[in-house]
Amino acid sequence: MKVVLLKDIKGSGKKGELVNVSDGYARNYLLPRNMAKEANAQVMDELKSAEDAKTYKVKKETEQAQADAGKINGKTVKMTAKAGQGGKLFGSITSKEISDELKRLYKVEVDKRKIMLDGDIKAFGTYQCEVKLYNGVSAKIYVAVGEKK
Repeated sequence: MKVVLLKDIKGSGKKGELVNVSDGYARNYLLPRNMAKEANAQVMDELKSAEDAKTYKVKKETEQAQADAGKINGKTVKMTAKAGQGGKLFGSITSKEISDELKRLYKVEVDKRKIMLDGDIKAFGTYQCEVKLYNGVSAKIYVAVGEKK
């Protein structure tokens, strides 16, 4: 019997998949526990429309990420911080501060966890970092750290 799974089921498949299971397994276990629906025309249409919606959403998010990457790729974000002796910073420049600055300057929202730094920035200079905007879409930016006057 063909059924569409409503939950992940070990040994059968993942949620939303169309699988072929034995009649007894479907009638006695999956259907009474609302783990699956019998694959009729209406259920198949719902499954197809859900897949189309997911594909459309991924396409739109990828396009948006590529547009954002175009805005910030190769740009330099200037940050200032208080410094002590020898060019060392009091504290550090973190990915959260870089994210806030990208939002302020370029109107691009980036999660701080998507900014790849080689550790926090603790000295003056220019640093390169990668911003991962979406699956397969990333941009390289430069962070220039100067002294706060």
